[in-house]
Amino acid sequence: MIAIFDLDGTLADTLYDLADATNYGLEKLDCPVHPYESYRKFVGNGVQKLCYRALPDDRKDDTEKLLEIFSGYYGEHFLDKTKLYDGMKKCLEVLTEKNVILAVATNKPQNFAVQIIDKLLPEYKFVKVLGGCTERPKKPDTAIITEIISEYPEEENIYMIGDSNVDIQTAKNAGIKSIGCVWGFRGIEELTGAGADFIAETPEDIVKYII
Repeated sequence: MIAIFDLDGTLADTLYDLADATNYGLEKLDCPVHPYESYRKFVGNGVQKLCYRALPDDRKDDTEKLLEIFSGYYGEHFLDKTKLYDGMKKCLEVLTEKNVILAVATNKPQNFAVQIIDKLLPEYKFVKVLGGCTERPKKPDTAIITEIISEYPEEENIYMIGDSNVDIQTAKNAGIKSIGCVWGFRGIEELTGAGADFIAETPEDIVKYII
């Protein structure tokens, strides 16, 4: 069995640090900032898309400028407020005990994804922590899933676990099962609307569905 986790809004609540970094950049560009709740809809497709969505309609051409400022600030503050969701460590502990293969597939930039996992979950073995990079397209493209599961051709029970329609669509595109996490950024309506195979109210539910 393979459990492939999204990161933002699934393993960890990263919303506040993402929002702070984006708002910092918006202020530097003399653009209006957004409340934290707005960022629940801005995230999910990578940081470039996050910056694009956060900019006013008449300032979309400044996406690269905002991305540069964002990256500098986030690189120093990405763990200021980020924390694991309650129950997630126990979930990973049980999955590990049951010999479930663990991996991470996120649209967050690769370097940040690796650092967050190393800092917050150093005691767990993830066979791969893959994030956004220039070498492969972002989810919902299946390239990131293929890279993970290609080393385990014998495994048939594979789950994509995430909090957004992007994760559910990724699973559908890859022909694997999906578990939607309602505690994340998008909520149950988006997950059910996207056609999640299972809905997890708590991390314990993830264990229940996989085991």
